[in-house]
Amino acid sequence: MIRRCDERDFEVIWTIVNDGALAYKGTIPSDRWTEPYMSREKLQHEIDDGVVFWGFEESGELVGVMGIQQVEDVTLIRHAYVRTSSQKRGIGGRLLSHLQELASGPMLIGTWADAEWAIRFYERHGFRTVSPAEKDRLLKRYWKIPERQIETSVVLADARWSELKPRQLSI
Repeated sequence: MIRRCDERDFEVIWTIVNDGALAYKGTIPSDRWTEPYMSREKLQHEIDDGVVFWGFEESGELVGVMGIQQVEDVTLIRHAYVRTSSQKRGIGGRLLSHLQELASGPMLIGTWADAEWAIRFYERHGFRTVSPAEKDRLLKRYWKIPERQIETSVVLADARWSELKPRQLSI
């Protein structure tokens, strides 16, 4: 079952994010890795900044989460994680499909450039990597992340992005 998470789910979301993020350890630049990967304070900041988490529940327990955030004229997918013990069972894909249905316009996803498995996952779901120049512009416009993270990330866009893109380029 997919459901919108609320404040009662905070600790479980934090646990899932940090468990699922272990896949990045040793893959992303070492200066970007922290333990825990996301602090409680950072998670709260993301929620306060408009990230709404949705969760995949099995037998009454959340096993995967994915955030969605409306920023200006696009919807961002933020913090998509599945518990290590529940990965490779289609949970991430079901969450992503659900959030795609909720979005009324173009969707963008940022992830680590070296996380090839994450990039392939999003590509299997219809997203395409944007050019390096467009990636830099998008990350600076829609995300609040450090320059070093911009250098080491990619952005993927859904098909609706091409409809908005000509208007975006003139801004």
